[in-house]
Formats: sequence, structure tokens, C-alpha cells
Amino acid sequence: MRRNLLALAIALAYALPSTVAHAQMSFEGLDLGGKKKKKKKEKKAGDKDEEKGEETPAATTDAPLPEGGLDLTKPADAKKAEKPAPTMSFEAVDVSGKSADRQRLEVALTHFKNEAYEQAALASHELMQDPKLAGLHLEAQYLLAKSLYRMGMYHSSLGEFSRVLAKGPSTKFFKTSLEWLFFISHKTTNETVILDEIAKYANFEFPEQFRSEFHYLLARYYFVRGRALDEIERRPEADKSFEEVRRLVMMVPKGDPFYPKAKYLEGLAYFRDGKPETALQSMKDVVRVTRRPPGPMTQEARLNQQLRELAFMQLARTHYGARQNRYAIHYFSKVERGNPQWLEALFEASWANYRVGQYEQGLGNLITLSSPFFRDEYFPEALILKAVVYFENCRYRESGIILEDFERIYGPVHEQLQMLVDKKLDSSEYYTILLDIQKKNKEGLEKNSTDLILERVLKLALTDQDLRKTNDSILELEGEIDAMSNKGDAFKYSDVTKTLIEGLKTQREQLIKKAGVMTQGKLEFELGQLKQLLANALRIRFETTSKEKEYLEIQLQEEGRKEVVRPYKFSPAVGDEELYWPFNGEYWRDELGTYHYTLTKGCIERAAGVQSASAGGP
Repeated sequence: MRRNLLALAIALAYALPSTVAHAQMSFEGLDLGGKKKKKKKEKKAGDKDEEKGEETPAATTDAPLPEGGLDLTKPADAKKAEKPAPTMSFEAVDVSGKSADRQRLEVALTHFKNEAYEQAALASHELMQDPKLAGLHLEAQYLLAKSLYRMGMYHSSLGEFSRVLAKGPSTKFFKTSLEWLFFISHKTTNETVILDEIAKYANFEFPEQFRSEFHYLLARYYFVRGRALDEIERRPEADKSFEEVRRLVMMVPKGDPFYPKAKYLEGLAYFRDGKPETALQSMKDVVRVTRRPPGPMTQEARLNQQLRELAFMQLARTHYGARQNRYAIHYFSKVERGNPQWLEALFEASWANYRVGQYEQGLGNLITLSSPFFRDEYFPEALILKAVVYFENCRYRESGIILEDFERIYGPVHEQLQMLVDKKLDSSEYYTILLDIQKKNKEGLEKNSTDLILERVLKLALTDQDLRKTNDSILELEGEIDAMSNKGDAFKYSDVTKTLIEGLKTQREQLIKKAGVMTQGKLEFELGQLKQLLANALRIRFETTSKEKEYLEIQLQEEGRKEVVRPYKFSPAVGDEELYWPFNGEYWRDELGTYHYTLTKGCIERAAGVQSASAGGP
């Protein structure tokens, strides 16, 4: 009996180390995003292209026995014929507690797989705070970054992935963290928040599935940088940035989803370099590849339509700059009614109409701009154009009245802008003023006359697209901070939440500083533009007064028999596809953009034969 017990003890002594060693090696193989052969995509409903190629750890349960272990299925004689199994001494077994540490990370990973992202974030952050577990900190931070992304906290997630990337390209999660930058750019309101981060790794090769997007975003980075350098008159450096833009966009193949965006950037770069013919070809290429496909409108098609209209606008402006006004009118008319660029297209087309003598069409466009639907839009130059048209048609008194309206409306705006600029505020304070106005609008607070003027200034500043996007990012960051209060108590009052809020506040301060610089620059630019318009108004008023005086002197000399203004001949006839409907002062949405303003009288030398297909007017 004792001999049998001794034999059993010896057998267990050999069997136990092999089993423990195998368990230890299994935990060592855990890889939250590494290069295991067995892959599993961690997808969530609604995420179509995210995490392609992301890899999860192989299962650690039901693992096979290591080679050389006991095999009771074979007879004893067969065992003797086999090569003896290698033995393993106890000295080779690591029993320092690493398996337990790995189990803590496995718990966090299990929470993530079960979509308990708050618990996964808490567990990951707790592991990162233990200095004894320094070897697992990188994996825990990577899991924390993914968990925050799943919670919709994209800016916080970006901060954690940035820290993972900062560890260097030799680390395990460097490549996959680069991919996550693209996932985040698809979720934030402003993809430019990751441009600086992507630019840091411009010399690394990205996975093929993200390569075109990487080249486009990097081109965007250099484009924004080049414009900033132009503004501070550092031309040689700006030239290098725009050269890099052209190089990068050529690396985006035709047929790729990012090809239209890349060609648009290319066109802007050529236009900036004074090469309008080449710029036109790039913009026409954008128009060709963004034709709306048959079937329901998808998100990609909708974005392409917006880009298509931007290309039409640039084509029209390029032709207008070359004084090819009818081409400009043609391209402006391609912008569909109600779309984001439509009002701008109507206004700019009015100047082209004026140049070719289509006064009725130009004034009709201005009727749309002055409708109650667009009362808050900022088009100060529209009144200047209207005054010029009346002046050209010898309607001097009406021209003077229009100029008085211009000074009454925009004089206070000029004064407020001048006051803001003269204060010499810190750049971030300029943006803070605009932020306060936005909050008043959002909360529906009562506004005094000064606030109303400042609201005009806000709309004026936000006409700059870069500032608008930065403003959107700031508001999104504040929303993310506010969303912390809606999380579970365990997460809301945790150390990780405090850390994340501090990080978001730091990001917000950086963006506010950037937005403040842009706001200050935009306000100073618009102040200069408004000064120029006011000066132009004075010159037009002087010319109008001189012509009116000349007209009165002729009347006096001719004893009232000399006519300067006579009725125009006009007809209500319209095309077969149009319907004539007199305008009686009421605005209807379906009529916006179709108005023709009938000039019933004007300069005598133009009176004969002037026709106007009109929708009514004085």
C-alpha cells in the first residue's frame, strides 16, 4: 500500500509542473491587439468599417496538454517505443504571481467584450495606477482608449491613443493605434482635430485600407499650414507646404472615395499658385466624379454633393476673376436652391449679372437675400450693389436712400467691431465673447441691443469655415465633459473621470486659444472690409449727389423740359417653363431665387427697347 502511494506521489510530482507551466505560458500569450493567428473582430452595431484587422487574444480555456504529457489512450508497450518526454524542473516555472496580474487584465477585457465599457475603463485605469504592473500598462491603456471610444467619448479616446503612439513605433499597439485615429476622425464633427496627430507619423507606412485617407488628411494638414503661413507672409515656407499638398493628392488613386476631396484640395492649391487653368481642370474633375448615382441618397453621396457645389463655386469665382462673367453665371446657377452654398451663389452671381447689364436678374437675387427667411444672414455688400445698379440707371434719389439704409444698419456693426479690436484683448478672450453669445442663444436668454450687434459679429466671424469647425470641436468637447454626469456613479466619481476631465479641459484650452487667434484675425479682416464698404458708400453718395445736381442744373437751364429718366418698356412674357406672378410684398419659399426685379424707369439713352421678363416690382 505504501509503495503504491509513493508511486502516485512521484507521478504527481512529474505531472504537476507541466500543467502549471502550460497555464503560465497561456497567460503570457494574451494579446489585446497583437498578432495571434486566431482573430476576432470586435464590432458594434452601426460601425461598418471600424477595427478591420484588429485582433483579440486566443482563448485560454480548454487548452490541449503540452507535448510529452501522459497519454492514457496508448498501451504501456507503445509508450516504451516512443522517445522519452523531456522533463521540466521546478526551477523553470515562474510562480511570481504574473498569472494573477494577467487575470486582472483578462477581467477588463471580458468587460469590454460584454459591452460593459465603463467597467472596462475603470479596470484598465486601476491597473495602470499600479507601479508593480508596469509591464501591463501599455495594454491596459490601449484597452482604456478603446473603451472610451465605445462610450462615445472620442476626444478622451484620442488623448489615450496619442499616449500609446507616443511610446514609439516599436511597441505592440503602435500600428493599430494609428488605425484608431481614422475611426475617431469619422466620429468627430471636425476631422481636423486629428490632423496634427497624424502629421507626427507622416514617415510611417499606414495599412493599405487607410492609405488614401492618410494621404488626404496629411494633404489637408499641409494646406491649412500653408494658408496660415501665407497670412503671416512667410511665403517660401508656404510654397513648400502647398507643394507637399500637390504631391500627396497625386497619391490618392482615381476611383477612391477620397479622390474628389483630394482633387478639390489640388485645385485650391493651383489657384493659390496663380495657375487658374490647371485649377479649373482639377475642379471640373471633381464635378465629373461626384455626379449623383441612381438610387437613394447615401451619406457618401450627400457629402459628395456638398463637395460638388464647392467645386461649382470655385469654377464660377475663377471665371469671374478672369472677367468671363457669363461662364461665372452658368456655374453659379448649378448650385441647387436651399443648399449651403446657395445664398452665397445668388449674391456673387448678382455681381456677374451687373457686369453684363442683367440688372433685373441681379436685383431679383437681392430680393431673395433680403427676405425674412434670411434676416440673420450677413451680406452688407448687397446694399452697395443695389445702390450701384440704381445709380447706373440714373435713379439717383433711390440710390441715396439705399446708401442711407446701409449706413444705418452697418454703422453700429462697424463701431462694435472697432471697439472690440481696439481693446487689444488676449486672443482667447475674443473667442470667449462669441462663446457667451452662443450660450445666450442656446438658453434663449433675453438680449439687449448690444447683444444683438454682437450676435451679428458672431455670425460674421463664423463665416470662416476653419473657425466654424474649431468652434464645433470646442462645443463637442464641452458636450463630452457634460456627458460625464450621465454615467454610472462608479464611473462618474472615479479617478479616471477626474483625469479625463482634466485632459478634456486642456484640449479645450488649446482649441480656444487657436479659435481666439482665428476670431481675432477674422474680426480684424472684416473690420477692414466694412471700412472699405463704408468708404465706397461715401464715394457712391458723392457721385450720386454730383449727378443729381447736374440733372437739376439741366432741368433749370431747359426750364423743366429736359428729361433724364424715362419709363422703360417691359413685358410680363416669360418662358414656356415659367409662370409670371406679380410680387406683392409676400415671400413664399417656393419663389425664392426666381425673382426678376422690373426697372420701370431709367436713363433716357437706355429707355428704348429695354425688355424685362419680370416677377413684379416697383
